[in-house]
Amino acid sequence: MTRRPTIADLARASGVSVATVDRVLNGRHPVREETARRVYDAAKAIGYHAVGLLRQRVFEDLPQFRLGFLLQKPEQSFYKALAKEIENAALAVTHVRAVPQVDFVASSTPQGIIEKLKAMAARNQAIALVSPDYPAVTAAVEDLRDRGIPVVALLSDFAAGVREAYVGLNNQKVGRTAAWMIAKAAKRPGKVAAFVGSHRFHGHELREIGFRSYFRENAPEFEVLDTMVNLDTPEITHEATLDLLQRHPDVLGFYVCGGGMEGAISAIREERLEGKLLVVVNELTPESRAALADETLLMAISTPASALARESVSLMIGAIDRAAASVPGQTFLPFDIYTPENI
Repeated sequence: MTRRPTIADLARASGVSVATVDRVLNGRHPVREETARRVYDAAKAIGYHAVGLLRQRVFEDLPQFRLGFLLQKPEQSFYKALAKEIENAALAVTHVRAVPQVDFVASSTPQGIIEKLKAMAARNQAIALVSPDYPAVTAAVEDLRDRGIPVVALLSDFAAGVREAYVGLNNQKVGRTAAWMIAKAAKRPGKVAAFVGSHRFHGHELREIGFRSYFRENAPEFEVLDTMVNLDTPEITHEATLDLLQRHPDVLGFYVCGGGMEGAISAIREERLEGKLLVVVNELTPESRAALADETLLMAISTPASALARESVSLMIGAIDRAAASVPGQTFLPFDIYTPENI
């Protein structure tokens, strides 16, 4: 079991005395800003348990920015990791006090999202969220904009022309990359398929469009089957994968455009088809890493979560500072590619 760093460890790491660290922690006597920041940076580096208190002491005179983040699927490894990266990105900001609030939606219905948005807007100056593209959500985002609360779309765009910015991948390129990989890896032409979480997720739609357009333009000898909806859930994906394999036993592979890949992985293993199907998924998680290792998967296309968090925090602070942008923007992040050979 790893020992928790002590105040003496922090003093050594920051190159100051224990008494100086104590003064920074408890605010008993003034400490030079440069020294306080050094102690804070050292605390982050060694994982000192009171880093939050240190941040409060060091940045207490700076303006505070309250930032809300509304994510999907709290049980998914990707969103758990993203929540942690958001906390880290806020801690890394030194010119203001960035205070993040991370929450999750239990339901992706318009009403469920809007209720969470309203609650978050009561406590935060800007909000970033992952959401399907519903007219009702667009109306809620427009209302927040009119109240001076900018909204940033994460991972999948929505409320075009109303939201402050989009931060995520170029999803059409992601879909084309998945298709390119399957087409190049296939020993012969054949049937391929795709799953989307929901056609309301703009990002999923763009990935599916990119996937299909690549085959249409560059590999027309392949047959792209009808797209299946899995609601981003492992259970539905598992059953849909088994159904796909039963209806099309000659299928070469498929691409999971959104979430739920765990179900596809379990179905492939259940049918003992590891290494026999060309399957591409999104995000490198403990589940996809293990599936790459035993070649259940061909490739995982991954969002750089730390870059997504940093860019989102920066954009939100900038939007609060300058008020709404005259032209809503978008930031495309480079994506990472993982195969069995580079995990």
